[in-house]
Amino acid sequence: MCLAAGAAFAQDEAAADETEQAAVTEATASPLSEDIEDLKKAALELNRDLLILEEELLFPANTQMVVFLSMDVGQFFALDSVKLKIDDQVVASHLYTERENDALIRGGIQRLYIGNVKTGDHEITAVFTGKGPDSRDYKRAATMVVEKDDDPKMLELRIRDATSNMQPEFDIKEWEL
Repeated sequence: MCLAAGAAFAQDEAAADETEQAAVTEATASPLSEDIEDLKKAALELNRDLLILEEELLFPANTQMVVFLSMDVGQFFALDSVKLKIDDQVVASHLYTERENDALIRGGIQRLYIGNVKTGDHEITAVFTGKGPDSRDYKRAATMVVEKDDDPKMLELRIRDATSNMQPEFDIKEWEL
């Protein structure tokens, strides 16, 4: 009987020790985990600020040009690839997957190019290849001369369905800032 009471007392004492250790651990871990969370948050904010600063340094506003690509409907054209030229120099090209085509048709816009361009006139040419009406190979280009000034220049390559002639249309639109 004394043995059973001793075992019960030892179990109670061990349980009390565990509870006390858990309380001490919780009390010390709570401020430490809060400090870790604060450090993580500060690191994320610093990373964001560094990315913004890097973009401002690499692509200053007075030389920055950005080209986006969008597609409307996509019944008469399935995009395979785009090649972008500025002043007869290829600056970007992209091959499209079925998923990327679906995203563009659903209203997505892709940033195709971001870079530095000197002030003055520049010829922008986009060559589109894909499957046109009746699943025929289709290759068309759109060209535009833009005047780059000290402000950032934003352009959109647009692929639209022309229901009047059941053909795709390709054009370049300059965004107003």
